[in-house]
Amino acid sequence: MPPAPPTILLVTPVWNDSARLAGFGADLARVLAATAMPIRWIIADDGSERSDRARLASLLDSFAAVFPRVTLHFAAAHHGKGAVIREAWALDPAAEWLAFVDADGAVSAADTVVLIAAAVAADCSIVGIRKRTASTRIEESCYRGLMHRAFLTVADHMLGLRSEDLQCGAKVMRAADYRRIAPELRENGLAFDSELLCALHHSGASWQERPVNWTQQGGGKVHPIRDAWGMFKALYRVRKRFSRE
Repeated sequence: MPPAPPTILLVTPVWNDSARLAGFGADLARVLAATAMPIRWIIADDGSERSDRARLASLLDSFAAVFPRVTLHFAAAHHGKGAVIREAWALDPAAEWLAFVDADGAVSAADTVVLIAAAVAADCSIVGIRKRTASTRIEESCYRGLMHRAFLTVADHMLGLRSEDLQCGAKVMRAADYRRIAPELRENGLAFDSELLCALHHSGASWQERPVNWTQQGGGKVHPIRDAWGMFKALYRVRKRFSRE
């Protein structure tokens, strides 16, 4: 009798984001329904307003009609993307793979499932990266691209990870690797992605980086200039903690 396929927990973090999730979530439900992989999908709400939580509940019904293995998780309060992903990942301690994809749809539903399948096939954590190749396209404003490259230069200098894209919002982790480092993770906000990879690196775990199609979406809450200082302070905290090891 062949062994059971590995279980996979996919989390989509949201915060007052039901409008953007509507289209992407519908696409993701269709793609997940078409795959044979045993994926459980959790939409993890990070303390949204009551009206948005109600809209999420309505969206859940429409998604579940297509892909039944989807649930909603409501955090007690808003703490940030990193906090709600960690909280949702902890809901299934038996899952063998952990993944997340941002709700804005910058990384498509199809690319998300391709990353998950590639990770399981290679038995290796895989992170999506924004990179133009013969088969992938990047659609972003010149300003957004410039800010992204500037962040990568600073992050590479501070953390020394040599990653081509620390912050792309699609990652797939071997659960065993993640659980070894989970107690060390502190960043609740957007720097969660960078901290996660830094912790994996210092634990001796490795990952592969795979180019994905990436399309800049409107209506986001991240403002490069306003949020840049907070991100740099977070990178400094991460470097300071892991440089002690």
